[in-house]
Amino acid sequence: MKIAYICADFGVPVFGYKGCSIHVQEIIRAFLNQGADVTLFTPRPGGKPPSDLQGVTLIQLPGAASTDPRQREIFSQNLNKHIATALAKTGPFDMIYERYSLWSHAAMEFAQTHALPGILEVNAPLIEEQSRHRQLFNRAEAEHKSRRAFAAASTLVAVSGEVASYLDTYSETCERVHPISNGVNPARFQWPPAAKSEEGFTIGFVGTLKPWHGLDGLLEAFVLLRRRYSQVRLLIVGDGPKRGDLEETLKSHGLADFAHFTGAVAPDQVPALLAAMDVAVAPYPDSPDFYFSPLKVLEYMAAGLPVVVSRIGQLASLIQHGRNGILCPPGQPAALAAALEQLMKNPALRQTLGNEARRTVVQSHSWHSVTQRILKLAGIRAPEPAQQISQTSLSGTSR
Repeated sequence: MKIAYICADFGVPVFGYKGCSIHVQEIIRAFLNQGADVTLFTPRPGGKPPSDLQGVTLIQLPGAASTDPRQREIFSQNLNKHIATALAKTGPFDMIYERYSLWSHAAMEFAQTHALPGILEVNAPLIEEQSRHRQLFNRAEAEHKSRRAFAAASTLVAVSGEVASYLDTYSETCERVHPISNGVNPARFQWPPAAKSEEGFTIGFVGTLKPWHGLDGLLEAFVLLRRRYSQVRLLIVGDGPKRGDLEETLKSHGLADFAHFTGAVAPDQVPALLAAMDVAVAPYPDSPDFYFSPLKVLEYMAAGLPVVVSRIGQLASLIQHGRNGILCPPGQPAALAAALEQLMKNPALRQTLGNEARRTVVQSHSWHSVTQRILKLAGIRAPEPAQQISQTSLSGTSR
């Protein structure tokens, strides 16, 4: 089973530390674990591959020739001819799998021309994202290129129901959209978890420090808790444009010494950092178009952590309130603080929620099961797993 994996997005360093990078790595890893021979096509490797991905054949596409956003649009469109040429030279393949990126259509059209399964993974409404958060100079052409990719794909995999609904607005998708949420590899997180220290109570967050992750609200909740409980600590794993503002906020409240920012960390360091947390949060603000399938929450759960997340989008169905986590109204720091206080005072509840969170992802949200569904949609018979994942016996500390 030979699979071509294409990621033509200059913003995704496939062997980097960003959430999108981890997503690419985990999908490739899951394909490899099912016996596939994977060839990766990307203009931005972003570093050396992890040891278990060093056997993946890497075809490096031309990188962006300019940092000017208008020129990058033009360069991205020209990348299509390089993708088509590279696929023709390195094939044959049994399946073409692409992480949807603006301007890229050649891979799906190559699959269509050669009567191959062409799976287009769509993680976000990129045209809307680019328009809202960055710069999009030629929206009409972006729409045209996306429609070409949608029309050529044999299957479109949407990471959430909200992304699926977005894709359904395009006539070119024509009932070929299948929602498949993101996954996690439970074996990469220590289980059962090590005993927690009885000193202090650490609230943790993992991710890029960007405005839409709700970190301002998390700090408000932290300030409320610190007014009453001196043992509360904050651990922020990741880096991003909000870091300076967050550190200034903590300093203004005299709390800088009770919060730790790790900065960007290598993926294999994350499990140990999760093990240092007593509870993990995903405090997303209220948003009418929340379409994410957050990897961080699945990783929290795989580590056996009790989670407190906003009742929004896909999270509202993933988390069963009071059973495998706690749901809070989005954008309400006082409610977040109350939920964290409840867990701080009830270690037994923390353990129950963490155990059930782990059970949830092991049973229903592994990358293995995600890629099995993808292969089935492609008409490729996936082998049965060599062994069932045990909730009580899995161990491992790399991510």
